[in-house]
Amino acid sequence: MSGLTGVSDEKYGAGLSPTVIRLGWVSFFADVSSEMLYPIVPIFLTSVLGAPVSAVGLIEGVAEAVASLLKSYFGALSDALGRRKPFVFSGYVFSAVAKPLIAVAGGWPLVLVARSLDRLGKGMRTAPRDALLADSVPPESLGRAFGWHRGMDTMGAVVGPLIALWMLSSYHGSLRWAFVAAVVPGLAGALLVLTVAEHAPARDGGTSVARASTATIPLPTSFFMYMLGWGLFSIANSSDMFLLLRSKEVGFSNTGTVSLYVLYNIIYAAASPYLGSLADRIGRKHVVVGGLGVFAAVYAGFALASKSWHMWTLYAVYGLYVAATDGAGKALAADLVPRESRGRALGILGTVTGLASLAASVVAGQLWSRIGSWAAFAFGAAGALLGGIVIAATVLEKQRAKR
Repeated sequence: MSGLTGVSDEKYGAGLSPTVIRLGWVSFFADVSSEMLYPIVPIFLTSVLGAPVSAVGLIEGVAEAVASLLKSYFGALSDALGRRKPFVFSGYVFSAVAKPLIAVAGGWPLVLVARSLDRLGKGMRTAPRDALLADSVPPESLGRAFGWHRGMDTMGAVVGPLIALWMLSSYHGSLRWAFVAAVVPGLAGALLVLTVAEHAPARDGGTSVARASTATIPLPTSFFMYMLGWGLFSIANSSDMFLLLRSKEVGFSNTGTVSLYVLYNIIYAAASPYLGSLADRIGRKHVVVGGLGVFAAVYAGFALASKSWHMWTLYAVYGLYVAATDGAGKALAADLVPRESRGRALGILGTVTGLASLAASVVAGQLWSRIGSWAAFAFGAAGALLGGIVIAATVLEKQRAKR
């Protein structure tokens, strides 16, 4: 596989090839850019632009739907063209340049356009980037590679909110400048993509025909069983905004709630590389199913929590669930399909996750309003258990040959 990176894979057999390392830094800078704005966007919409809460929900719903629907398309297109890097670079550029548009918005419709452009970039880059990452390492190192990538991405989610809090306090609560400042790390990540090596596709006609027909290659049954189990879980896995609301319900201040969110991201980032490597050693399915079990236990805990130490403990353990399932989950999807179909498979995974999560948030909101917060979390715990059972019982993980 040395032709993919220009560097012998024996030297980087542990999974951290130059491509993996650089894509990790790309995601770090991009997530710093995005997470700088995560706590600011709803405040800006409601307090500065005077938008109703319903508009906030509409904007986020449309934006995430755009990203979810496009992941499958661009993943399959990158398979057909035999190129990943152009989609990755363009996607990060779109997301970076969209953010300053919010700074000049006089009303929420322009914010809707900007957020949709931002998520267009995410939908364009995610599956090709994950396929490029998977292409750059041997199969036995997929878990560690994705674990490193998710760890770096999540470190951006730690640094971004801390930068936002510091800048807000330093500039007396001004908000519009934050959207302009966020373009700097966003473009830094996009430009770093240009340093990533990609295997140059052969130009013979036979190879082109083969690539053009990748969309018609049937994906294995085991992959679709994985999507069934993952979909059952995802349709009960509501937005993390409900965790923040639960923290407020227990009695945390705004600062305390942000601190919980930072703790969760620190645990997530720190544990991702280790759990990714563990997935390579004991099997990705085992780590994913174990992570879903942790999710079920944590959501049952959120349903019953009543004290501050309950929340600190639950947020910390919740970081372990994400670390176990995010990287290993993508590695398992990539490992279940032929290499030439990885972009399509990872795109399907992203689309299933995104659309099901939107439905999950609607259901959780109704359960919270009509029955109580405990019902929303009980629903999530039940979905995780059911999805984990389906994956454990039906998914046949490939045996990886040792090199």
